[in-house]
Amino acid sequence: MSLRLGDTAPDFEQDSTEGRIRFHEWLGDGWGVLFSHPADFTPVCTTELGLTAKLRDEFSRRNVKAIALSVDPVDSHHDWIRDINETQGCTVNFPIIADHDRKVSELYDMIHPNASDSLTVRSLFIIDPNKKVRLIITYPASTGRNFNEVLRVIDSLQLTDEHRVATPGNWESGSDVVIVPSLQDEEEIRKRFPKGYKAVKSYLRMTPDPRTNWSGD
Repeated sequence: MSLRLGDTAPDFEQDSTEGRIRFHEWLGDGWGVLFSHPADFTPVCTTELGLTAKLRDEFSRRNVKAIALSVDPVDSHHDWIRDINETQGCTVNFPIIADHDRKVSELYDMIHPNASDSLTVRSLFIIDPNKKVRLIITYPASTGRNFNEVLRVIDSLQLTDEHRVATPGNWESGSDVVIVPSLQDEEEIRKRFPKGYKAVKSYLRMTPDPRTNWSGD
């Protein structure tokens, strides 16, 4: 059965470029991004891993760990990392899982037979501190991922977990958000959102991002 949003992310133990990984233990109490690659020494994946390395500070600021996966063995991964560092001007600073037996790929339904019987598609999972799957994105092999979108979704998930809001289309951190329809008590709304709100419709109430600074003026 394929994973769905809200499912517990399957735990596993597997070799990686940073040693043996026990996934849930490695995640600890933070967020995680697990993403797969069809194979080592592939051009699109090389650029993606370089981007991930360069975004380390952005991930760390959000308490997120990144971990990649390919069906090739660890020795091949290490050789590939040298190419990534050279061509992308980075230092790979996160583990790459060696899923040579396809164990993790099968747990996470990363192999789609109609695309390839043996190689993973570009799957990406965002996992929260409770080990729940919060986002699943699957790209075709020919299309590189947008890591700005991955960071945007993490920002949205962390914001909406903390406050009773949702984020509108094309939302960026710091932009106005939507008060969830289930929140109707006006006194509670005033307490939660002291910056006020604009009722575009009874079900569409916009309020400033509750994490932004506000002087009360």
